[in-house]
Amino acid sequence: MQVKHTDSDTDGEEFVFETQTSTVETSRSERLRDFYEEFIYKPGLVALDDSRTLIGGVILFVFILIALIGTRVYPAPVTNQVERSLKPFETMNAPLGSNPSGTDLLAQVIHATPSMLILVTAGAVFSTFIAVFTGTVSGYKGGTTDRVITTISDIAMSIPGLPLVMVLAVTIKPENPAVVGILLTINYWSGLGRAIRSQVLTLREESYVEASRTMGVSTRRILTKDIIPNLMPYILVNFAFAARYCIFAGVGLYYLGVLPADLANWGLQLDSAYNDYSALVGSGSEYLVIVPMIPIALLSLSLVLLAQGLDRIFNPRVRTRLAGESESIEEEDDDVVHTGGV
Repeated sequence: MQVKHTDSDTDGEEFVFETQTSTVETSRSERLRDFYEEFIYKPGLVALDDSRTLIGGVILFVFILIALIGTRVYPAPVTNQVERSLKPFETMNAPLGSNPSGTDLLAQVIHATPSMLILVTAGAVFSTFIAVFTGTVSGYKGGTTDRVITTISDIAMSIPGLPLVMVLAVTIKPENPAVVGILLTINYWSGLGRAIRSQVLTLREESYVEASRTMGVSTRRILTKDIIPNLMPYILVNFAFAARYCIFAGVGLYYLGVLPADLANWGLQLDSAYNDYSALVGSGSEYLVIVPMIPIALLSLSLVLLAQGLDRIFNPRVRTRLAGESESIEEEDDDVVHTGGV
């Protein structure tokens, strides 16, 4: 598009000159392509290149399938479901064996998976959200806001987590697995919040944040567009570790009998094996303890592997390198096709 400008020299003569400006509009398809490359294609390349991410993702995906499909196709655990005290792999009616009450151990594991995943997800989301909110607001705003939030975080960190959870569990007696997950992380967020605050104190001095502040951009937009995206690798890794904490804390408290026994849980299987069936006193029924320990270990392993892999996925250098290698391979393949393989 041409724009005419009029100007005059010192003698009063006017002259006209033209400048050319171009307006480039990004189409919707280009925006979708950019989103695909940035958030799907490049992370996918890193994930496929990292065995830890693949193994962790596959294990977690299997647990999700068990929760969504396994509970619908496999019978729920009941007393006298199969023969009593069957050993693992003794019969396909109970592949992992049965307890002295005739309950299929595999059925117990499968039908405890959905509530366990809900518990873990709720606890990890709650603690991570509170930590991100308090850490970013405290570090960015400073002043009185920072002092108040920091004081609350210090108080939360000073309270012993396990006794606090036990008191709340006995008082509230939660039956919803999501509520149990939130109780388990009631003060877990404080340590992560302080760590995020420290990083925000550094990021708030960056030039792009100063530019946004100078232009009058709102605090909410600065936090969501400039600061939090730069913290996402650290946040997601800690999200995985918070979920892992929920697994062990939940199983431990169910095993101790602190949490209600109305909810199917692997910790209740351990408690029943130890207290009801004396599985650890040389009675030959040690498998009653080993069977529920397997999903606990596998789910925890998947979260650890994913946490390690997420660090590479959000590393811009790794993503750029792998994306470049992939594009060069595609170009070489195209050249081979065009030249007839010569």
